[in-house]
Amino acid sequence: MSRSRRRRGRIAALTAILTAVPALWLSAPAAQAAPAPDTNSAASHRSADTGPAVRHDTSPTLRSMAAHGRHHGHGKKEQDDDPGEERLPHPPASPIPDPVVQSSPGGPSAPSTGTNFEGIGAGNYSITGVPPDPNAAVGSSQIVETVNTAYAVYSKSGATVLAPTDTSTLWSGFGGSCQSTNDGDAVVRWDTLAGRWVVTQFANVSSSSGPYYECVAVSTSADATGSYYRYSFQYANFPDYPKLSVWPDAYYITYNMFTASGSFLNAEACALNRSAMLTGASAGQQCFTTSSSYGGLLGGDLDGSTAPPSGEPEPMVGLGTTSTTLAYWKFHVDWTTTANSTFTGPSTLTVASYTTACGSSGTCIPQSGTSQQLDSLSDRLMFRLAYRNFGDHESLVVNHAVTAGSSVGVRWYELRLSGGNPTVYQQGTYAPDSAYRWMGSIAEDKVGNIALGYSQSSSSVHPSIRYTGRLAGDTLGSMTQGEVTAITGGGSQTTYSRWGDYSSMAVDPTDDCTFWYTNEYIPANGNFNWHTRLASFTLPNCGSTSTNDFSVAVSPASSSVAAGSSATTTVSTAVTSGSAQSVSLSASGLPSGATAIFNPASVTAGGSSTLTVATSASTPAGTYNITVTGAGASATHTATYTLTVTSTSGGGITNGGFEAGSLTGWTTAGTTAVVSSGAHSGTYAARAGGTSPTNGDSSIAQTFTAPSGTSTLGFYYNVTCPDTLTYDWATATLKDNTTGTTSTVLAKTCVSSSGWVQKTASVTAGHSYTLTLISHDDNYTGDATYTRYDDVTLS
Repeated sequence: MSRSRRRRGRIAALTAILTAVPALWLSAPAAQAAPAPDTNSAASHRSADTGPAVRHDTSPTLRSMAAHGRHHGHGKKEQDDDPGEERLPHPPASPIPDPVVQSSPGGPSAPSTGTNFEGIGAGNYSITGVPPDPNAAVGSSQIVETVNTAYAVYSKSGATVLAPTDTSTLWSGFGGSCQSTNDGDAVVRWDTLAGRWVVTQFANVSSSSGPYYECVAVSTSADATGSYYRYSFQYANFPDYPKLSVWPDAYYITYNMFTASGSFLNAEACALNRSAMLTGASAGQQCFTTSSSYGGLLGGDLDGSTAPPSGEPEPMVGLGTTSTTLAYWKFHVDWTTTANSTFTGPSTLTVASYTTACGSSGTCIPQSGTSQQLDSLSDRLMFRLAYRNFGDHESLVVNHAVTAGSSVGVRWYELRLSGGNPTVYQQGTYAPDSAYRWMGSIAEDKVGNIALGYSQSSSSVHPSIRYTGRLAGDTLGSMTQGEVTAITGGGSQTTYSRWGDYSSMAVDPTDDCTFWYTNEYIPANGNFNWHTRLASFTLPNCGSTSTNDFSVAVSPASSSVAAGSSATTTVSTAVTSGSAQSVSLSASGLPSGATAIFNPASVTAGGSSTLTVATSASTPAGTYNITVTGAGASATHTATYTLTVTSTSGGGITNGGFEAGSLTGWTTAGTTAVVSSGAHSGTYAARAGGTSPTNGDSSIAQTFTAPSGTSTLGFYYNVTCPDTLTYDWATATLKDNTTGTTSTVLAKTCVSSSGWVQKTASVTAGHSYTLTLISHDDNYTGDATYTRYDDVTLS
C-alpha cells in the first residue's frame, strides 16, 4: 500500500516495499499540501495529546543492552528525488538590507581550542541517509552524542566509552514502537540541576494514520551507560522536529505538527512531568498548540547551576510574522491542578530587520566542486534557546540564518528577561566575508561570554565547521573573537540538499566555562559518507585567570601543492591567560611521503613559527587535514591545516597553485605577476593584467599532458573589470594539441568584482594540452581590468 506523509518537515511518500525497512530518513515526495487555514491567528489551545505516558518502565543498563543491540545505521533515507525542505511559516523578506551585519572578522584573539575528535559518522557507523541531526550534551564526566538514529558516549578526552549504537537500543525490552522502530530525530540534554541525562526519539513515523510517539529516557544516575527510566508519550498527529529543553518544573518539548496526509497544522509545546520522571514514577504531559502561523518554537534550556526564579514560566520563542519581529510565549505548568496550566502568547518582540536566508526555497548554500546547493533551514530558530541566570539578570541566546548581502550569515540575539518577558539586549548578524554561514548553535558561559558555532561553505570551499565568540564586556552586537576552524571539510554533498538539521553548542557543567561544539562535515565528495566532529574551547576571562594558557592558530588555513612541492603556513600562538610558557609544536595526519618542519620547533606563547610541509613525487593526490599541536606545561591545543595535493605523474600541471611564489612552469605575455594577497587558497595567486591600465591581452599559458586517471581540468578566476564587455574581459582557452581542437573554458566575462569562481573542462588522459588564461584591457585611464587565477588542477 502506498501512502503519503510528512517526514521532519518534508513530504515523503511511503511505498509498500519500504514498510519492511523501519525508520527511513526520507522517501520520495508526494504533492505538497497547503497549510491548514488559520481560523484564530492569536489563539493557543490545549491539545488532546495531554495525558499520561502510555508506557513506562526502568531499563537494564545501557551498556548491557548495547552489548546485544543493533548497529545497523538504518534510518529515514533520503531518496534520489530530494524534495528539499518545505518551508514552515516565516516572515516575508525585509524591504531594507540587514542593518546589524558584522562584515569584518573579530580581533586577533581567538577561542582557545582544547579537545577535538571524531564523533559518530561513516567511519564507525553504517550510514544510509541524510541529514545526520548531530547534537551532544556534556555531563559531569561524559559526553553523549546523538545523530538521527544513533547514540554514543565519550570521555572528555575523546575516548569512546560506548560505541555508536542504534538509539532504539535504549528502549530494548520496552515494547511498542519505541523498541521496534529506530525513527530518529533524537535529542540529548544534560539536566544540570539533577545530574541526569535525558534522551528523546520519535517512533512509528512510517504509520499512515498514527498514533505517533515520543520516546523519552531519563538516566537513573550521572553514568550515561547505566539504567534509565523510560516513557512513551502518544500523539494523534505527526510530531515533527522535536526539540527538548530542561526547566525546573518540566522537561519541555516543542514540535511542528502535521496531519497524516502531510499538511502543516501548527506548533505544539508539551510539558513532561520532570519530578516524576526523575524517580521513575508514572508521569504525564500537558500540551498546547499555536495557530498555523507559527512553527519551529524553542523552549528555554537551562545552563548552569542557578535555577530561574521560583515559579517563572518557561519562555518559548519562534520567528515572528513580520521581518522585524520574533514571537514569544510563556508556558506555566501546574501539576497539582492541571486546569491552572497556561500557555500565553504569541507576544511580539521587535528586532532588527531581517530576511530569512535563501528566498522561497530556503536552499542556496553553495559548495566547492558541485552545483548541488544546501538547505539553510532559515524558516526556524536554530537549537538551542540557551538560558542562564546570572543573579543580577536572566539571559537567553538564540540564532537563525538570514540573508547578508549576497551570501548568508548567522543572526544572533541575546535576550534578557524582565518579569518573564524577553527584551533585546544585543543582536548582530555574523557575516565577516562572502562565505555562507548557517546551521548555528549558541550558548553562554558563567561570566557571560558568548560562543557561536556554525557550518561555513562557499563555491570555493567545502562545508566546514567553525566557531567564534565574544567576551561579556565587549562592544554589543559583535563577535569580537577570531574565527576558528574545528575541521575543514574534504568534500561536498553532491546529490542532496539536506544538511544539519541542527548543530549543538553545549557548556561543560564542571567548570561552566568550556564550550563543546558538535556539527557535521564530509571528508570527500559523496552523500551518505558524513562524519561528525566534537570540539571543545574556552573564551578568555572565564574561570581563574591565574592558570597559564595559550591558543594556537594557522594562517593560511589551507594550501594546494603539486606532488613533490612544498607549502608553508604560519603557526601563531597567543597568551589567553596567566603567563607565557614554552610551546612545543608538532604535526600529525600528514599524507604518505610528506614531512613537516617547524622553524622554530618551539616558541614562547605569543610567538610564531613557520611550518613547511614538503611532499614527495609519490605523495597521493587528495585533501588532507593536518593537525598542528602545541604542547605546553599547562595545556595542549590544536589547529587544523588543510593541504590539497595534486598529481604530477605522467605529466600534469606544474606550479598550478603558484605556491612557488613565481610563474615557474608558465609562459607569460603582457603584464603578469604573482600576488601574495587575496589568493583563492594558499599564499599566492597569478595575476594577468595590472592595477594600472594595460594594452591588449595579458596572459599566462602552460602546455601539459593529462596524466593517466585524470578527466577534468579545473581552475579558479577572480576578475576585476570596472568597464563593459565591449572593451575589457577575462577569458580562458584550452587547446587539445593532440587533436588540434580549441575550446573556450571561460567565455569573455566582465564584472566589477566576480569573487573566486571555478571553471572546469574535460580532458583525455595522454593528450597534450595548452591552457591559456587571459585578461584583456583597452588601456583606458581609470578602469584598469585585471584577473587573478589560482589552483589549476587535474583530477
